[in-house]
Amino acid sequence: MSVSTASQASAVNHWVVLGLEPGADSQALKRAFRQQARRWHPDLNGNDPHAEEQFKAVNEAYAVLSDPLLRQQWEQGLDTAQAAAAGLDPFAHGFPDFHDYVDELFGPPRRRHTPRPATSPEPATQPRADVTTAPPPPPPVMASTDCESLVELTPEQALQGQRVELDLPDGTSVEVWTPAMAGDGWRLRLEGVAPGGADHFLQLRVRTSDDLRIDGLRVLYQLDLSPAEGALGCSVVVPTLDGPVQLRVPPGSSSGRLLRLRGRGLQHADQRGDQLVEIRIVVPSALTEAEEALYARLQQLAADLDGERS
Repeated sequence: MSVSTASQASAVNHWVVLGLEPGADSQALKRAFRQQARRWHPDLNGNDPHAEEQFKAVNEAYAVLSDPLLRQQWEQGLDTAQAAAAGLDPFAHGFPDFHDYVDELFGPPRRRHTPRPATSPEPATQPRADVTTAPPPPPPVMASTDCESLVELTPEQALQGQRVELDLPDGTSVEVWTPAMAGDGWRLRLEGVAPGGADHFLQLRVRTSDDLRIDGLRVLYQLDLSPAEGALGCSVVVPTLDGPVQLRVPPGSSSGRLLRLRGRGLQHADQRGDQLVEIRIVVPSALTEAEEALYARLQQLAADLDGERS
């Protein structure tokens, strides 16, 4: 039994073509279209004979789903392929460059020119006067303010590099790859992409739930100790990427001292990083009377010892 053209067209699931769940919003629709168009653009898939047809399917899916009327017709099972193309094949004379094509679809809207009302012509009997108009005032200067976004990465994403897509306040979408072996606290600069020609910065946050900070192949951890633990030494349990381990803190450890756990960092090829544990001595914000008396006694002993040395 033959199937009609309308039935064939309505059988195409445009949501599936773009890899979206039904009812996705316009921003998700744009992102999915960019990704699929880049994936199937014929210029980027010269050895794939299937890419041309798939690229057309991606464009038809976006044309239908982004147009409320065409989308309604498609959902009702009507033939939207002919309506979407308006009787013409937009790729009959070849495929445009991918970036030019995306810019044409999603480029920033141009300012509209508002025409001035026409003036009535002067009577022919009156002589025409030469009128010199003042030049238009210069456009206002837009103050540029740098913007910043926080990007959270897992240790694996920071190690390999991750694609990040940002939607700026003016509607511009920016795609950037973070560098491999990036670290927590890195600040990446995107020059001139913010409104007014300002820069946009990406602040990278690469931490685990145990407060392990990633910096390339190294893992950093801050260990808080009491003054007594730092002075006398202690044995503590610290987290690592491979699970908790026992660490011996030597006596006389002050804030800023680094203890190394060899081979407890990230691994890349045949390289393996270490974990550095930074000591931080923390004094209680409120002391009991007994603690205050002990600290006063320590202060007096230190003063007496300095007097003997001098």
